[in-house]
Amino acid sequence: MSGTKQQPDLSTALGGVKPANPVMTASGTCGYAFELGDFVDLSRLGAFVTKSITLEPREGNKPQRTVETAAGMLNAIGLANIGLKRFCAETLPLLRQMNMPIFVNVAGRTQEDYLKVCERLAAEDGLAGLELNVSCPNVKEGGITFGTDPQVLGRLVAAVREVIGSMPLMVKLTPNVTDITVTARAAVDAGADVLSLVNTFTGMAIDAETRRCVLGNRTGGLSGPAIKPIALYMVHRVYTEVARSNGIALVGMGGIACATDALEFILAGASAVAVGTAVLARPAVLTEIIDGVAVYLQRHGYSRLQDIVGSLEA
Repeated sequence: MSGTKQQPDLSTALGGVKPANPVMTASGTCGYAFELGDFVDLSRLGAFVTKSITLEPREGNKPQRTVETAAGMLNAIGLANIGLKRFCAETLPLLRQMNMPIFVNVAGRTQEDYLKVCERLAAEDGLAGLELNVSCPNVKEGGITFGTDPQVLGRLVAAVREVIGSMPLMVKLTPNVTDITVTARAAVDAGADVLSLVNTFTGMAIDAETRRCVLGNRTGGLSGPAIKPIALYMVHRVYTEVARSNGIALVGMGGIACATDALEFILAGASAVAVGTAVLARPAVLTEIIDGVAVYLQRHGYSRLQDIVGSLEA
């Protein structure tokens, strides 16, 4: 009787956090906790990243907030959320029931906003870490400003590090910069444990008949398959020029819609991947990617996911 192949070890490392596999949700696309629970087995995920939380509730931008594009979508949600107080009272108890590492995505208009939210969340039980959203292109105050200026970014990350102590800190980088390695290095030097990249690219859609912008905010963030080649390039650059030498883990994202997409990011240097836009159309893609990565490792004779992280050949 022939023996069965042993399942490969899909576990990975994100700073001091050890997800069982490399597949995570991308902030803003999967709600606060169990919104996807009727459509996919969330317990199988490596980690869950929440929708952005701000100090005060936000209604977000005026409609229209989303529009499909030829190979993706534009969104201008504007960080609509329930605010820190309701999040702690209503959502944290649910998150504590999820049997996986939980990262809360934090956004703010000012540095003080970030610090108040992060300090409160660091004092709560049941969270694996925080993800700083310094790269949202869809808000008029704060948002992308923090992520495009390396000095401003460095000051923010250092200040957050001081108030949260040793709690794992992930910084989500914007691609809307001249050189993403500059902001990546600023975040690492200031105390980031993990970098997630990339957030959406600023874009616009126009209705030629009405001669108006389709989105109520005029501009929005482009996501989906259209951005994958650029996101992949940026992940590889940050890995080779910043992360690898500093022992910093990367979470890669941008147009991931299948296991092959995820594997490309892992080969480029990502220790984990976050899936967003594809989940809106087909939530089951999350578990399909986990299974597909396992099959790939078996087929190529690897016993551990860690063996292929950053293994792209020249």
